[in-house]
Amino acid sequence: MPSLSPQERYEERAARFAALRDQEAARWSRVANLRLFVAAGAALALALGLWRGLPLLAWAAAPLAAAFLALVAYHNHLRARRDRFAALHALSLEGLARLRRDWQALPLRQPAPDGEAAPQGEHEGHIAADLDLLGPSSLQHLLGTARTPAGLATLQAWLLRPAPPERVRERQEAVAELAPQLDLRDDVAVLAGQAGESQARYERFAAWAAGEPWLLRNPILLWLTRLSPLALVASAVAQAVGLTPLPLWGLFLALNILLTMLFGWRGQETLAQLYDRGELLAAYAAVFERVASAPAQAAALRSIQARMGEGPGRADRQLRRLSLIAAGAELSRSLLYPALQFGLLWGFQFIALAEGWQRASGRRLGPWLDALGEWEALAALAALAHDHPAWAFPTVDAAEPPRLSARALGHPLLPPERCVPNDVAVGPPGSFLLITGSNMSGKSTLLRAIGVNVTLAQAGGPVCAQELRLPPLALATSMRVQDSLAQGVSYFMAELRRLKAIVDLVEAARRAGGPLVLYLLDEILQGTNSAERLVAARRVISHLVACGAIGVVSTHDLALAEMGDLARLAHFSEHFVEGPEGPEMRFDYTLRPGLAVTTNALKLMAIVGLPSGQDTTIDART
Repeated sequence: MPSLSPQERYEERAARFAALRDQEAARWSRVANLRLFVAAGAALALALGLWRGLPLLAWAAAPLAAAFLALVAYHNHLRARRDRFAALHALSLEGLARLRRDWQALPLRQPAPDGEAAPQGEHEGHIAADLDLLGPSSLQHLLGTARTPAGLATLQAWLLRPAPPERVRERQEAVAELAPQLDLRDDVAVLAGQAGESQARYERFAAWAAGEPWLLRNPILLWLTRLSPLALVASAVAQAVGLTPLPLWGLFLALNILLTMLFGWRGQETLAQLYDRGELLAAYAAVFERVASAPAQAAALRSIQARMGEGPGRADRQLRRLSLIAAGAELSRSLLYPALQFGLLWGFQFIALAEGWQRASGRRLGPWLDALGEWEALAALAALAHDHPAWAFPTVDAAEPPRLSARALGHPLLPPERCVPNDVAVGPPGSFLLITGSNMSGKSTLLRAIGVNVTLAQAGGPVCAQELRLPPLALATSMRVQDSLAQGVSYFMAELRRLKAIVDLVEAARRAGGPLVLYLLDEILQGTNSAERLVAARRVISHLVACGAIGVVSTHDLALAEMGDLARLAHFSEHFVEGPEGPEMRFDYTLRPGLAVTTNALKLMAIVGLPSGQDTTIDART
């Protein structure tokens, strides 16, 4: 039987999980009706038994009540199964949306904008904006299978900060192993989705876990909170059985009330970290258990599992223990709280349990979450490898020549049916690739395709190419330059600042001995007159070349080609045909050697109806 394509696999899974979801939903509805019937039967049996004085009938309510409780548990089980199949169905639909690049149907998951993985400084921010690395319709959007805050932050950090070649190879090995394991990746995504919470609450909980206990550091108070409830219960029992006529328990009740009034507020932060987290911590425990117990061969995956611990101290077991503590702490918000607190010092008991967990495992929570974040980031890259089996894993090696070489390179964010691949070579130092061509012919798309694929390569993922070879590279871009009214910066000044930052980066890399800088410049210095623009562009590019950087420049200024042996020339072209509604311009987006020989600005003006001074009649034979 031939293997299914990614689209066929997602379609099969979507249909299968939809059927299972509907099947469990029907069972859930039937059990809901049965629950109601059994509950009504139990109530009726009890009422009639008491009313008619029939003890056997009244006692019959007991097994019916037990059956009701069993049905409640089974009902919850069915709901969990229904919700799981619904989530798996949604993930399959997401897979189909990823294949189509249907950004509207694809959820955008991203970390908090001020998180640790946010762009650090203007340089990273410019690259992210120029190459569509973050935000809607971006590489982050395409890779958005991570669910936990740690996973989202890790993936974003990998896209913004290149990894060294040895780390890239480790990630590639792990990505290749995870790519065919669709069931494992979907299971983790479903469980991680159940563990989702706001970034602020997540960070507050992580900070509490890594902090210092309060109650355990006050041993006298700790033992008072333990012994006083025991003494209260013991004295109350002693009076009840006649061992003493004195209500000694009143003294201990007063002590409990006093302790609560004096010190109860100190433990509110600990209790606040446990409220509403019982199910969430249980979900995190399930995620860790699934990841830690999965077979793993790649070194990166084994390292992740090792950091999650083993035996009783393993992450999932410790988080499950904390989830039980959180469930008990929830009673501090119930109507029973006054009796529980003043009688048993309930809050103090669970503060002590939580702080015991905090002392034993709290400082390991951060490394556990970091490990889970790395696994989710690897799984996101693995989803890309699974969805595009024809894409290649690049060779990123410091031993590679100082150049970028790609065969059949395309833009990863374009739908596959619209993606036109091209062979591209950039470098060696001492030269730059000059791309010419008319408007809309594909120059900017090619620059972004190079940048996005370099980003993917140095994150450890597959690339949209048959082959890509490169040394470690530092990216520098000038594409989407914007002026700023708020800062009083004109377009031309904003462009100059961007170019100055690129020159500074290249000069710093030369002084430090690396890494090699790859610059991508799209129609630079558009904010000044053509004569000065040409002179300025030549000076900037010549300086970048002299500093040993490699790069690609797109331009309409054909005169830039007159830079001696520095410029290696390639171009895009177009042709016009007579369509049913008049002249139409067609592009094949194929990169060809040499300088562009056609322009289309005046023809485009004529097509949209602007006065151009041209005859818009076009011979379809040309």
